Amino acid sequence: MRIAQISPLWERVPPFRYGGTELIVQLLTDELVRRGHDVTLFASGDSITKAKLCSVHNQALRLDSNIKEPTLYEQMMLADVYQNAHHFDIIHSHVGCPALPYCGFVKTPTVHTMHGIFTRDNEKMYRRFAWQPFISISEAQREPRLGLNYIHTVYNGIDTTVYPFHPEPTQPAYLAFVGRFSPEKGPVEAIKIARAAGLPLKMAGKVDVVDRDYYREQVEPLIDGEQIQYLGEVSHEEKVKLLGGATVTLFPINWREPFGLVMIESMATGTPVIGMGLGSVPEVIAHGKTGFICHSLEKMIEVIPDAMKLNRSTCREYVVSRFSVESMTSEYERAYKMVLV
Repeated sequence: MRIAQISPLWERVPPFRYGGTELIVQLLTDELVRRGHDVTLFASGDSITKAKLCSVHNQALRLDSNIKEPTLYEQMMLADVYQNAHHFDIIHSHVGCPALPYCGFVKTPTVHTMHGIFTRDNEKMYRRFAWQPFISISEAQREPRLGLNYIHTVYNGIDTTVYPFHPEPTQPAYLAFVGRFSPEKGPVEAIKIARAAGLPLKMAGKVDVVDRDYYREQVEPLIDGEQIQYLGEVSHEEKVKLLGGATVTLFPINWREPFGLVMIESMATGTPVIGMGLGSVPEVIAHGKTGFICHSLEKMIEVIPDAMKLNRSTCREYVVSRFSVESMTSEYERAYKMVLV
């Protein structure tokens, strides 16, 4: 198949550090190329890919302080995609709403992977283009009330070969938290859990501009550099070491998480996950086998000793069998064929 992949321009593909969507785009694109497909990736110019790369700017927009109107670059990229739509059998968009208006003007079908959440504003756009083929990344992400044309659910996958298995956690034991430092991700809640459990907590992730006040006012005062440590925005290698060395990873979200990549990253290293039972968490964690699904902070604290006893090989095998890049790509190929029939 001749396939166009459209990635957000804010981060490169793969992301330098934090960026779940861009990581998925990179893994999918490269695996499709490996399988013999003719793939063109529309992304920032500093992206690294096995596909043909088309870009409207030489680097991720986040890294260029001279960019004042990023949406204009997104529109230029989409213009490039759809002016050349006849060169592709299928177009796969990962950018959400901005691609929707273009699709009706070309014969080449577009499938849209929903990486984010619905808002009061973007729901209006999705309702207007509800007939287009959509792919959800979890069943929990779907909103039946919107009447969208969902054709498939494809869980995110990872390259398990770059997540070394840790048969034993590092000693002395510690808990891990990896994610954006925003209210919905629950960093304050993670700190409360660690303090109640009497265990050290190592935290890593970025602080977006919109979350700086939240971090400064609510999170930073709780970080003492001893029991509660903030490691900053870490590299992939540093993240894998952090997750693999932990005795348990905490996922105390406060929102309907569409997927939660860090859960499978942690389990791939052998570290079980304790997650709040919202959004996709019940679909990702195998309760009592690879972690625990809880419905309160008190319960998350209570199950830590049990989580520490879980078989780390089981965690690893679960991800390899269910959330690998190979299984993800096969499901996307299946979705493409559904649209092209």
